Amino acid sequence: MEEGKRQRQVASALQEEMNDIFRRLNLNMIDGGMVSISSIKVTPDLLEARIYISLFQVNDPTAVMKTIESRAWEIKKELAGRVKHQLRRIPVLHFYLDDTLDYVFKMEEVFRKLKEDKPASPTSDPEAE
Repeated sequence: MEEGKRQRQVASALQEEMNDIFRRLNLNMIDGGMVSISSIKVTPDLLEARIYISLFQVNDPTAVMKTIESRAWEIKKELAGRVKHQLRRIPVLHFYLDDTLDYVFKMEEVFRKLKEDKPASPTSDPEAE
């Protein structure tokens, strides 16, 4: 099902506010790594927001996600104060680990290994024929 215009608008507004909230609550740098919000998807009824968290050079992603989950009430409280005049109800926040970058790096590594393992293609030698 295609995402509606209002869903995109709300998701965009939420992402902007959430990035600022993460900076303000010092959640953008955890465990020596960088934490960012890669995307937000909002349900059609605007009552749930799926927040995809991207981690860069974090030693323990599970611990970081637990830290974010443990501070979810604080994040929602900050968010409510910022968007209360734009939304009737503050959506329920669900945090998910976005492993897209890890997948991209793994795929690049696979392609690099395939390229290295590939035998040299025989050059066409017109005299050999």
